Amino acid sequence: MGPFRGISRDMLWRSHIDDPTTPERIVSRLRSLIIKDLHPPVRRALLFFCIGTDRSTGDALGPLIGTRLVALGLDASYIWGTLDSPVHAANLHTAIDEAYSSFQNPYVVAVDACLGRLENVGMVTVSRGPLRPGTGVSKTLPPVGDIHVTGIVNVGGYMEYLVLQNTRLSVVIRMAEVISKALLQVAEEFAHTTEETDDHTSAVSPTCD
Repeated sequence: MGPFRGISRDMLWRSHIDDPTTPERIVSRLRSLIIKDLHPPVRRALLFFCIGTDRSTGDALGPLIGTRLVALGLDASYIWGTLDSPVHAANLHTAIDEAYSSFQNPYVVAVDACLGRLENVGMVTVSRGPLRPGTGVSKTLPPVGDIHVTGIVNVGGYMEYLVLQNTRLSVVIRMAEVISKALLQVAEEFAHTTEETDDHTSAVSPTCD
């Protein structure tokens, strides 16, 4: 689970899921950030860390997105965090270690739910730099990602765990659909910047609270 402080002043980009242009705008924003880091001939495996747990409605955004990406046809070996195999506070350290052992210098897009101000609920944000999951609930978790995507699923500031449990599933599902479609397009566009073969020649073998 990401920060509970809403959208910070250095947040570079945001768009609401009710805006029909949001999927396209997410792709455009991610594309502009990735191009700066992965301009040819750089080749790095593009991984998606979809953080969260299926035991909390609000915090299920990441696993829902990971599961949806697999259903849409993205190679599961590049997705860390699904409903069946979530990545959360209890196993995040291990998941990061495994990912970086399996792939040589991967480029990671981290995805997580967060709480924020009422007027920002339903917003998707895209930012450069690592995601810092758990900061809103005073958890010490490792930062993850070269860039990160967050979905503001509910209002933060008081009894966050209860708020997450009582988050509307419809909001989370709609957000997961929007984000997963955008991530799939990005993955397909940047396939040429990742490993050239399917046997992960630069990797050992692969596998988001």
